[in-house]
Amino acid sequence: MYCRAARWGLAAVILLAGCATQAEHAPPERIAILRFENLSGDSSVEWQGRALTELLIAQLGAISSARLHAFDRARGPRPISAPGISAERDLAIAAGATRIGYGEYTLRRGRLETRLTLEDPRTLKMVKVAEASAPSGDVLGAATALARQLSSHLAMAGTTNPEAIMLFAKAIESGDAESMERGLSQAIAADPDYARPYHTLAQVKLQRQDRAGAQAVIEQALSRKGLTAIELTRFEVEAAELAGDTGARQTALWKLAKLEPADATVWRTLAELAMARHDFREAMQACQKAVELVPDDADILNLLGYAAAQAGEPDTALAALRRYQTLRPNDANPLDSMGDVNLYAGRLSDAEGFYLQAQKKDRAFLGDADLLKAATARFLGGDSAGAGKLADQYLEARAAAKDPAVNYRRAQWTWLAGRRGEALKQMEEAAANAEKASWREGASQAWAQASLWRLALGARDVAAQQAQKAMVLATPANAGFAVVAYFASLPPAAPEEWTARAAKQFPQPALASLKNLCLLYALLANREFAAAHPLLKQIWDGGGAPPDGLQVMLAWTYLETGKTAEAAALLKGNPIPPATGLSPYAAFYLPRLFYLRGRLAEKEGRRDEARTQYRRFVELSGTDPLVWGEEAKARAAL
Repeated sequence: MYCRAARWGLAAVILLAGCATQAEHAPPERIAILRFENLSGDSSVEWQGRALTELLIAQLGAISSARLHAFDRARGPRPISAPGISAERDLAIAAGATRIGYGEYTLRRGRLETRLTLEDPRTLKMVKVAEASAPSGDVLGAATALARQLSSHLAMAGTTNPEAIMLFAKAIESGDAESMERGLSQAIAADPDYARPYHTLAQVKLQRQDRAGAQAVIEQALSRKGLTAIELTRFEVEAAELAGDTGARQTALWKLAKLEPADATVWRTLAELAMARHDFREAMQACQKAVELVPDDADILNLLGYAAAQAGEPDTALAALRRYQTLRPNDANPLDSMGDVNLYAGRLSDAEGFYLQAQKKDRAFLGDADLLKAATARFLGGDSAGAGKLADQYLEARAAAKDPAVNYRRAQWTWLAGRRGEALKQMEEAAANAEKASWREGASQAWAQASLWRLALGARDVAAQQAQKAMVLATPANAGFAVVAYFASLPPAAPEEWTARAAKQFPQPALASLKNLCLLYALLANREFAAAHPLLKQIWDGGGAPPDGLQVMLAWTYLETGKTAEAAALLKGNPIPPATGLSPYAAFYLPRLFYLRGRLAEKEGRRDEARTQYRRFVELSGTDPLVWGEEAKARAAL
């Protein structure tokens, strides 16, 4: 499974910026330095534990503490001031550390005495112990002495100003945003060329919804002449992210990659950006750079699998995912991902096999959805009966799990299987039963789905009535689908009128995405392809999470507007099934995919292939024709 929602936003860029400038020759191991533990009993020097950690991270190019604590959301927050050995070890493992440093310090006879133990988390064995002593308060001297015992190539610590170091360490462990802002501002005043406080202060301001303040901090940093080229480029990345300028952000990241080619996070971010732009070859190449640097990062290997598959290199994709499986043999996700890339590449039997393996390994992984994915693979191969048997297994599993939406899911599969009259009856019964049970979300979802199906079959008046029911029952958690159904079922109109309706219904900028989604499906349902195309292209190029089946719908408008070559590029791969079950918008792209491939083959003079695709489309469409009329056209072509 590839999680589109895990895009790298500003917070991730700041985490990336929080990673200290890499040493000229990055250490071969990925080191995580955990917060030093204070053994002195003197609370006035508590800040030195964080200072020692941050200075060592900077000099060794180790995994940043910000990156470690980015995993707090998944693993539960913990105090940043707690000793690392108790609070950060599992975070270091999650971040992919191959060496974990546990530090401790004390004060004895006017000296700061420090000790750092490096552990191999795979063997739990100590691989290095370093000890250093410096005059009391000289945390930079102590940290540098420790770092020299671990590497002969050290980067700059970021500052040599003791006051700036102390203020920064105290600020990030202060525990409240106002104190952090005040302390970070003081650290900047103590050393205006110390980059770390700028990065952290911008993040704090952004978390407090002060975007203008964050931008001002970044602009202040960019004005400093004493910062290194690498640090200035990092600030350029953040400035572009804050401004929402994807092009400038990409340019700055490529510049940063050239300055610091050993930073895997930069390459991963570039890969994520390329995936969002659907430049899959560039994404694959960026992932490969990242994998060279961190060959056992499962997330990057998974991303490489999807990028390579969509770049037309399924063998490269599968090699990456097999490596992922080796690293995580107990996880179902590598198997599910191998199913996805095989399905995209048209290796449907292999895809089905991997989905079934994933289901067997961990049925809870996707809530039995791998059975549904296996059924979809069989369906795309033209075996409706076999697909139906797998779908029945899925529905039985959901019923056994007491899934309240099982009847809704059954109706969805019945529709996909071409029994549209039966599907409508099932869906309307599911909606009515959910209403009786006072399950508003389920009733709204089912009425909205029935409404879109009625619209597809040409019953606009009934569709409008059912969409109104969906709107009345909708809750904030699922109102979006009901709104789309309601808008699409409005009376037919010219494209200009649809656009005016959307502008009137959704005047707020925050609702722009919902407005575009409503307008898109309304235009497609009314066969206004020329008007729908630029909107689809805008969504495709926008970099956000696209609606399911977007590539097929975009190809549909390309074909209808005479752009055959553009359609061909989008119709090569199969749409990857959603991990949440069948898409409520599946009627817009399945089994239409085969009709469009038939149209494309016909336009290109490949008549035998056109007949094959049309035949598959007709076989999967059932006997109830859609109002859009593709079935009739396909039958005529046959």
